[in-house]
Amino acid sequence: MGKSSANTPFRLRRIYDPVEEDGGRRVLVDRLWPRGISKERAHLDDWAKDVAPSTELRNWFHVDPDKRFPEFAKRYDAELGGPAQQDAIAGLRDAAAHGPVTLLTAVKDPDGSYLSVLLKRLE
Repeated sequence: MGKSSANTPFRLRRIYDPVEEDGGRRVLVDRLWPRGISKERAHLDDWAKDVAPSTELRNWFHVDPDKRFPEFAKRYDAELGGPAQQDAIAGLRDAAAHGPVTLLTAVKDPDGSYLSVLLKRLE
């Protein structure tokens, strides 16, 4: 698990995975704090709530994720165009200019989630 490629400084990991020594800056990109994780265990450098989907969009999507993902991706990409989201994206890009950034999430399948849309925006 954990999407990354040679041409990107961004990596996807679950917050429940062990901390990697070479993971660089660790940033939680979920709107809600993950269950069962203490702040000490998370080893976070930042929490970028603004790049996560809005509560309304997330709730709409979870009604039928298999059928709604294409429309969800469009709506989420539009949300990422907002001023707070653009500021957060700029902060992540700035951090990546200085080394790897591990984007952390509690979702079970980071590669098949909203994070694929976020990665496209970041890259």
